[in-house]
Amino acid sequence: MQQGGMPMWVPGLLLTLVALVAGGMIALQAPINAEAAGRLGHPISAATMSFCVGTVVLIALMFLLARGSTNFGALQTMPLYMLLGGGLLGAVYVTVNLMLAPKIGIAAVMALGIAGQLFTALLLDRFGMFQLIERELSLGRVSGAILVLVGALMVRLL
Repeated sequence: MQQGGMPMWVPGLLLTLVALVAGGMIALQAPINAEAAGRLGHPISAATMSFCVGTVVLIALMFLLARGSTNFGALQTMPLYMLLGGGLLGAVYVTVNLMLAPKIGIAAVMALGIAGQLFTALLLDRFGMFQLIERELSLGRVSGAILVLVGALMVRLL
């Protein structure tokens, strides 16, 4: 079956490829930031540089793509975890990754990070946090997460 002149599976494939490329970019970010930390003298300096560049890019994109649709008034009523949480968690994630990459290798950092994300996501789903749909911890979901963790440990240790 076709939608708009292209097979229905094509948009799904394209979104999958975009997700894979974005994941590859994350794998590139940590070693680039780690090298910058070596040159700047401290991991926090490299993380700060990274976030400054990212902030400038995001501000430009906001003015180009989200002008007129951003509700800045909502900032006044947002809970503190929304205002600070994403940036704080991102800063910790980037800093930890750039500190660990030279010590345990980028593949291990990425694999262990994915395992950590998956276990956290299972808990978020289980309790329906942040307006997510509540999903039970089935044997298949938990087993899949354990397999990812075993794979991550193999990448790190073998």
